[in-house]
Order: sequence, then structure tokens, then C-alpha cells
Amino acid sequence: MNIEILGHNMKVSEALEIHTRKKLERLDRYLPNIANIRVEYTHEHTRRGEDMLAAQITIRHNRGAILRAQESAQGDVEVALQEAVERMYRQIERFKGKKARKGKSRFSASLEEISAAEASPGVALPDEGEEEEAEVSIVRRKNIAVTAMNEEEAIEQMELLGHTFFVYYDDLTRGVNVVYKRRAGGYGILVPQLA
Repeated sequence: MNIEILGHNMKVSEALEIHTRKKLERLDRYLPNIANIRVEYTHEHTRRGEDMLAAQITIRHNRGAILRAQESAQGDVEVALQEAVERMYRQIERFKGKKARKGKSRFSASLEEISAAEASPGVALPDEGEEEEAEVSIVRRKNIAVTAMNEEEAIEQMELLGHTFFVYYDDLTRGVNVVYKRRAGGYGILVPQLA
């Protein structure tokens, strides 16, 4: 099991790296066949109060499933890690339950897709009384490698990642589609076509 630890806007100390590895090595007991675990720590400056520190854990299972948990805490990265690990245990239980109910279906996703599918950092809200800028600016652009799968696999992958949409290559339509969660319940699929 490979554990990769990254820091965004912060340096990961040796003590934090040791603490992180110690916490994550236990996950293998609950979910065997973990191929890779990636932990990303992010330091976000805030206008109000203490800075936010986030810990995001992404697990890639040998069968291709991706599990992800992210938590934030004010000023203490170890609290964020502990909460993210607890959330990951719940994700693992949910994953095991789905696998047991639906049989051992195969998930597929590329490592590039992990990066592309992960949620973007939160957008800071303006202070009260501060007007929003009228100009729209793109703050992040991602290139993604999509994996061939059917609609059901795409929905399962979206649910495992905890996202509201998921981009995938549909074998049936032979094109890139987007599955999304509808506010009224159920799912929708966007099938792009040239106008």
C-alpha cells in the first residue's frame, strides 16, 4: 500500500507525515487491497478569524474504486486529519455494503480522473456589505482523462466520491457524458451533441 502525502500552501513536517502514516496504515485492516492512498493538506487563508486547514484522503482500491473524504478545521491540521479518517471509515462501510448488495461489480477510474473528480477548494464568500465583482474569472482549469463505463458504474463512482456530478466516457453512446444528481431526486445524464 503506497501512501502519498502532499501539502498545498503549506509544508508537511516530518512529524505530521509520521502521524499521518500511522493513522492511515490502519485503514488496510478495514479495506484490504488498497492500491494507493493520497492525503492532501491544504492551508486556506481566511479574512475572518483563524486560517482553515483541510485534510483530504483519497483511496484507490485495487479493483478501481475511488473513496474520498475531506474535512476542515480551524488552525489544527491533526483535527482535520482525524475527522477525515473517521469520515473515510464511514465511506469504507458504505462501499462494503454496496459491494455486498450488488455483488462484486468492477469500478474503473484512472489516476488522472481522481485529480479531475475531486472537489475544488471552497470559494470564499465576500464580507457583508462588500459588493461582488461583476467580472467572472476562471480560477481553476482541469484536464481530465475519462474512463469508459456504463451509467450505473458512473452513478456509483459519483456517489462514492460524494459529488453531485461525474464525467465519464459512455460505451453505449461512444461519447463523453455527465451524470448528475437532480435536486428533485433521481439522476440526470447530459449527452453533448454539436449544434
